[in-house]
Amino acid sequence: MIKTIKTLWGSLTIFFVGLWLVVRIILEYFGIISDGNDRTTGIKDIREEYKKANYK
Repeated sequence: MIKTIKTLWGSLTIFFVGLWLVVRIILEYFGIISDGNDRTTGIKDIREEYKKANYK
């Protein structure tokens, strides 16, 4: 029983960490948040390229 709870807790933790990563990348992409270190994700470069291409 305890092993099952630990496994479930570990799975939920990994799920929510992954979910937070996706949400954070989306928020960084749209410029809502910034950690000041855009080089690690490349979000700033993607945003600039998108603006240069002027997609409509």
